[in-house]
Amino acid sequence: MARLNVNGAVREFEAEGDTPLLWALREQLGLTGTKYGCGIAACGACTVHIDGVPTRTCVRPISTIAPNAKIVTIEGLSPDGSHPVQRAWVALDVPQCGYCQSGQVMAAAALLKAKPTPTDTDIDEAMSNICRCGTYNRIRAAIHAVARGDMKSAGLAIQHTDGSTT
Repeated sequence: MARLNVNGAVREFEAEGDTPLLWALREQLGLTGTKYGCGIAACGACTVHIDGVPTRTCVRPISTIAPNAKIVTIEGLSPDGSHPVQRAWVALDVPQCGYCQSGQVMAAAALLKAKPTPTDTDIDEAMSNICRCGTYNRIRAAIHAVARGDMKSAGLAIQHTDGSTT
């Protein structure tokens, strides 16, 4: 029997020690917000926090996670979507397809906790997740908006077909 502290609750489930944390979260615990992307820790779609550190779960065996480690998934970041990063993502229409976005949000939340006013260089270094839709400019703008506490003046000037800008 495996045992992990996930989103503030100790959860027990059946899995072998070499089972990647991603599959334990998705298949055994039903937390499907964390996504499978590449299986080699390159894309970041599977990012969660382990003791506050953004961690790619597709290659992390559950046997390597300490019994007292605290795992936070996208579901545990803010169950009602009120975390500032989640609100900025919505306010700035960051996602297109949205597949990678739970991992992006988790990486951004960890960055902002470590560096509340990140520079562009800080963002480039911390946000190594891959977005096939190419929403990197919006991701950067959302991170800066959270840092400033201002969702409206996030630095994006999107020209709409009706002539208005946001």
